[in-house]
Amino acid sequence: MKIAILGAGAFGTALGGILANKGYDIDYYDSKVEKESLSKVLSDTKFIVLVVPSQAAPYLLPHLPVDKPLIVATKGFLDSHNFADFKDYMVLSGPGFAADIKAGKKTLLTATDQRIIELFTTDYLTFDFTVDKNGVLMCGALKNVYAIYAGYLDLKPGTPEHERYLTEVSEEMKALLLANSSDPKTVDLSCGKGDLRLTCDFPSRNYEFGQILRKNHQAVPEKTVEGLTALAKIKRGEIKIPDSALKLLELIKISDDWNFDGIK
Repeated sequence: MKIAILGAGAFGTALGGILANKGYDIDYYDSKVEKESLSKVLSDTKFIVLVVPSQAAPYLLPHLPVDKPLIVATKGFLDSHNFADFKDYMVLSGPGFAADIKAGKKTLLTATDQRIIELFTTDYLTFDFTVDKNGVLMCGALKNVYAIYAGYLDLKPGTPEHERYLTEVSEEMKALLLANSSDPKTVDLSCGKGDLRLTCDFPSRNYEFGQILRKNHQAVPEKTVEGLTALAKIKRGEIKIPDSALKLLELIKISDDWNFDGIK
């Protein structure tokens, strides 16, 4: 069975490696390299795995067949509206660094469909489960935003201040999911609290860039920082923010003098 992996970066090749080791025929699409046309990669594939950066995904999605199962492993979507036209999509998310997965380190992720579990489960990669696709997507975007703020506040992992921040932010994320028609309990899964803890620490790019912004509000990231894209969308009003989301509201105010040039 052929499976198309759209995105040949670290996480895409980590997922593709698992599937290849299980005997599936894997074909990668990397828009930066363009070794093959997208139509060739998608030809005869049974599943499509989306692992491109969230900024690039909206340009790619209109060219994908809406009748083939789509596994969304890209983080950064604040809701499900980008996938409204797809007849069969599911979400894979959670606290997994590509290097750890490639090294066979035990990792727990979240799946919204049993087919993801059947495809990707190994002796080191396991899953918890929810049908709340919108909530899983939101967690994947929000944890990056909160990781930037954790870095900006210079919270040191392992300290009481850092632990208190994670606890308070987890409750805010539950309120945000509830306000946006998702299940607050999704935050308790690996895609929520687990990924939040992983991302609010080194070597998270979002956490590290938050520390840079603490010193220079006009700093521009050298590499993609997904949390900035999500924060820009939040500032544009793309999700509902309850009054109880105090830290997010603080961050929105603080970020008014940050440099969002080129962030869509």
